[in-house]
Amino acid sequence: MARYTGSVWKKSRRLGISLTGTGKELDKRPYAPGQHGPNQRRKLSEYGLQLQEKQKLRFMYGITERQFRNLFDKASRIKGIHGENFMILLESRLDNLVYRSGLARTRRQARQLVNHGHITVDGGRVNIPSYQVKPGQVIGLREKSQKLDIIAEAIEANTFTPEYITFDEDKLEGTFTRLPERSELPAEINEALIVEFYSR
Repeated sequence: MARYTGSVWKKSRRLGISLTGTGKELDKRPYAPGQHGPNQRRKLSEYGLQLQEKQKLRFMYGITERQFRNLFDKASRIKGIHGENFMILLESRLDNLVYRSGLARTRRQARQLVNHGHITVDGGRVNIPSYQVKPGQVIGLREKSQKLDIIAEAIEANTFTPEYITFDEDKLEGTFTRLPERSELPAEINEALIVEFYSR
């Protein structure tokens, strides 16, 4: 399946979660899209709940089904709790850490910055959004990219940086200091349902 390029707001309303992280999608109309959206009272089956949880997480990080499944399988080979390991691997992606550092306003924008070669890791240019960043690595901007308006706007709008990232506003660099803990990851996701979905 190709990457979803449709309306993120509509998808957010369908899943009942803010995919952009701003919450604006659900402020005005916190119900499913469509003519019958406000009056829907569907009760989801167990499979439906598991599928919905998987879709929430997949669309939140903006990745394809194949990438999602491959990362899930990789998490199963790491010691610890499968679901938590999976969430940590998703959080360690380069595009996500660019977003978390405040260099982009959304994960979509962060992916574009990486794709277009604006982002560096430990001083070397990396243009692969799925690149797995390791603790201690430094995420920065190419010299030519440091004066981009969208980056200045994103930094100005950023109000929160997670504890596992330290951001230097003078150098425009973020350091991935450690792997995140489960309590620091999206609370609205129940990763146990995703493990159950793939364990069928």
